[in-house]
Amino acid sequence: MELYQLGYFIQIARQRSFTRAAERLHMAQPALSQQMKNLEAELGTALFIRGRKEIQLTAAGKAFLPRAEALLTQAEAAKAIVSDVAQLRGGKLVIAAIPSVSACLLPEVIRSFSRLHGKVELQLIEDSSERVAASVESGVADVGFLQLPASKAAFEALTIITEPFMLLVAKSHALAKHKEVALKQLATESFIFYKGRARDTALEACRKAGFEPRIACESGELETVRALVAAGLGLAVVPQLAGGNLPKTIQAITIREPKMQRQIAAVWQKGSVLSPAAEALLKLIP
Repeated sequence: MELYQLGYFIQIARQRSFTRAAERLHMAQPALSQQMKNLEAELGTALFIRGRKEIQLTAAGKAFLPRAEALLTQAEAAKAIVSDVAQLRGGKLVIAAIPSVSACLLPEVIRSFSRLHGKVELQLIEDSSERVAASVESGVADVGFLQLPASKAAFEALTIITEPFMLLVAKSHALAKHKEVALKQLATESFIFYKGRARDTALEACRKAGFEPRIACESGELETVRALVAAGLGLAVVPQLAGGNLPKTIQAITIREPKMQRQIAAVWQKGSVLSPAAEALLKLIP
């Protein structure tokens, strides 16, 4: 059963005439008659009582008419929804991102996206790189932003940022007067670790510099890390994104050695095509 056959059937029922229906449909009457014979054969029953002057519906035809109209209405609604999504006039975009990206990179991007495509509903999930990956792989999120690496077997990936790490210290700390430091100079300091893959990168760098860092506290909340640094409870080795828009109580210092950096990528399911909304969002990232 094809949707166009339902449309033909509805038009005949309304016009009560194959001739008038064919004229409305701009098609030859024999072709229309053949399509209805095909439909009746598929349904296994007659839909019309073919009189000399007008066509009447059989009992089966009368029962079928409202259902055919409902199916056609639903099909048209489905087409409209798909068109809206494709043309960014509707739909929903779910984004998963690690905290530094959601707090420091995405706000301006999302604001621009909403200004351009205000009818697209946006949902932001903030979590660790591992959980961002899980959200994308399971289909909960359309696109994710995480710290690489990401499984090449599970994801398509587009690197959007390669950024260095920096040191955050309280303005009252002696190091605040320095423009740059070597990580080995910090062996006796206490550290506030920013949870996630950034923590793993910072911890590995400290060990390569020859010391096991003394961890005063760990937090997955960027503002908590900053507040603890400002309170003088320790130093924080964080990605550059997390070191932006600092309060006046914190100083950012370049880490001279070892060289530390990470890559942030947008990821989506392997083998899938980005939705129009996700593609539009990525184009707005500077």
